[in-house]
Amino acid sequence: MQLNPYLSFDGNCDEAFKFYEKALGGKILFKMTYGESPMAKETPKELLGKVMHTRIEVSGKILMASDAPCNRYEKPQGFHVTLGVDTIAEAERLFKALSEKGTVGMPIQETFWAHRFGMLVDQFGIPWMINYEKGMP
Repeated sequence: MQLNPYLSFDGNCDEAFKFYEKALGGKILFKMTYGESPMAKETPKELLGKVMHTRIEVSGKILMASDAPCNRYEKPQGFHVTLGVDTIAEAERLFKALSEKGTVGMPIQETFWAHRFGMLVDQFGIPWMINYEKGMP
């Protein structure tokens, strides 16, 4: 079994995933717009250039997303995409990259459980936690 987060965007999925590709050091493996899909003829014009499905690979893990269909977008709440890393430097690098134009909820810092932990909502409205746990090599 694989457990993969699937994110929903309000029309800026392509921009977000290009940002994640750079910030996370990943690679976009697939992208299809609504206009490229078999459903293109039934799709409202304003959605044709928007992302119907995309996926990015980051360190062997997959993150998927799409632009929500018209009037179906819901602001993300009740979760965080969590990145567990192996070094203080990587935690700080990722936190800095993802927080660009975003909102920091908890600055990256040492906690009782982590060498580094921080929380943010990125410029696309996605909540993230960066964690380098104590007891990790």
